[in-house]
Amino acid sequence: MSSAGVLEVRGPFPSEEIQAYSDLHPKPRNVVYSYGTAGFRTLGSVLDSVLFRVGILAALRSKKLDGKTIGVMITASHNPEEDNGVKLVDPRGEMLEAAWEHHATLLANSPNEEFVSTLYDFIRDTRIDMSKPSRVVYARDTRPSGESLVKAFEDGLKSLGAEGRDAAINTKGTKEEYGEDSEDGYYQKMSEAFRKLVSGRPRIPPLVIDCANGVGAHAAQKLAQYLGETLPFVLHNTDTVTPGGLNHECGADYVKTSQRPPPSLIGVLQKGQRACSLDGDADRLMYYFIDERNYFLMLDGDKIATLVASFIVDLVRLAGLSDSVRVGVVQTAYANGASTKYLSDRLPVKCTPTGVKHLHHAAEQFNIGVYFEANGHGTPSTPAQSTALKHLRNLTELVNQTVGDALSDMLLVEVVLAHKAYSAAEWNSLYTDLPNRLVKVHVPNRHAFKTEDAERRLVTPQGLQAKIEELVNRYESGRSFVRPSGTEDVVRVYAEAGLRSQADELAYRVGGLVFDEAGGDPSRRPKEFY
Repeated sequence: MSSAGVLEVRGPFPSEEIQAYSDLHPKPRNVVYSYGTAGFRTLGSVLDSVLFRVGILAALRSKKLDGKTIGVMITASHNPEEDNGVKLVDPRGEMLEAAWEHHATLLANSPNEEFVSTLYDFIRDTRIDMSKPSRVVYARDTRPSGESLVKAFEDGLKSLGAEGRDAAINTKGTKEEYGEDSEDGYYQKMSEAFRKLVSGRPRIPPLVIDCANGVGAHAAQKLAQYLGETLPFVLHNTDTVTPGGLNHECGADYVKTSQRPPPSLIGVLQKGQRACSLDGDADRLMYYFIDERNYFLMLDGDKIATLVASFIVDLVRLAGLSDSVRVGVVQTAYANGASTKYLSDRLPVKCTPTGVKHLHHAAEQFNIGVYFEANGHGTPSTPAQSTALKHLRNLTELVNQTVGDALSDMLLVEVVLAHKAYSAAEWNSLYTDLPNRLVKVHVPNRHAFKTEDAERRLVTPQGLQAKIEELVNRYESGRSFVRPSGTEDVVRVYAEAGLRSQADELAYRVGGLVFDEAGGDPSRRPKEFY
């Protein structure tokens, strides 16, 4: 690093402090990290150096944005407990700017002996003013590895003298502030909006919540104190202490993938009773119930989007805003074909690649999007319009418009059910899902699978898409696609067809094609793939 080079960085560059802290968190040899949709995610045991470097990156991102607060979440969401991960959140709660994903990957993989000089070059090239303040908020889920990873992250902050805290501050004092910038302020704001929205409606029966033995247990217990009898909770899977409990046979991903309730709720759920599952970090939500025939019926993201979208369309119409407010729904390739047809007959529908950063961007093209950013405006001329406008405004108070809040989503669902006077069965009857199946295929290299058309078609491996289409054409209402996971070392296969047996068969046969194409060990080929 030449003296001339040093002058190219504005403000102090504490190279000695960075080096000293970096020596405490050496990068493992022969480990390659990649920042994807879920941030960095792998075994928690190899993430120490990554968390230290993310601490530095978060501080620098804040400096780059003139001291605005950057968020960092240490979690592996629905993954097994031995995994962990970390992702950065930009000032308005949106995903990290795409260009910085590359920077994150570069810094995470820099060899120990080159890290300080690589960091210096990065600061110089991105023109970060080191004299600017830096503020970072951070949190973690309940994984055992989280505590030590937080300490590594905090060392990254310390190396640059960054300020760290556990509450968001970016909107405080502005027209966009979301109540008091504290955890209690958040619960207070949401619960007050919920009470206003359900005022005058029939008493809401208790809701069963599977907390996945994760942070949702703490959050739901706290939220219950604010809601009181307005919405009684019955909490299950709240053990955040026993090793191995997180997401084990519970949680939103378990319900979606296995298409059955957590074993802990079997025999507990009454017929017709509403239940929902959070995931380990409480950013996913899955509703379900047991019908009169004792069948398990799932109310997934498609059903939630349909319920919410129809409610908002009605409010916009009643408020007299149909000509000025455009309402739309954003889906991914995983959306059930029946839901897409139902929605497309009523309002615009966009399809994007999987990942909230894609959904968020597409939703912003509407005035109100589901995945939505609500924007109610206008002057009411009738009592009905006035009431509808009040509801729209209260929805903006209830809905957390940043990325991933299952509890806020859950309250939104309960509001709509209360307004529509829907039971779980009536909600489910809006349309009938095509039978579908989602399977995971463990492959040696998921990065060999590239997609296009919002992840609905495979580009590589070459020739595999044609084989999938040949299979799909054999099934009535058949559809299937394959995409590499952004969070696990697997490839995901989705299939749907006119009959349950056909959807299962199609998914497993496509899974077999993927397994064979990827060069999987024949001795470990799942029996269902034959």
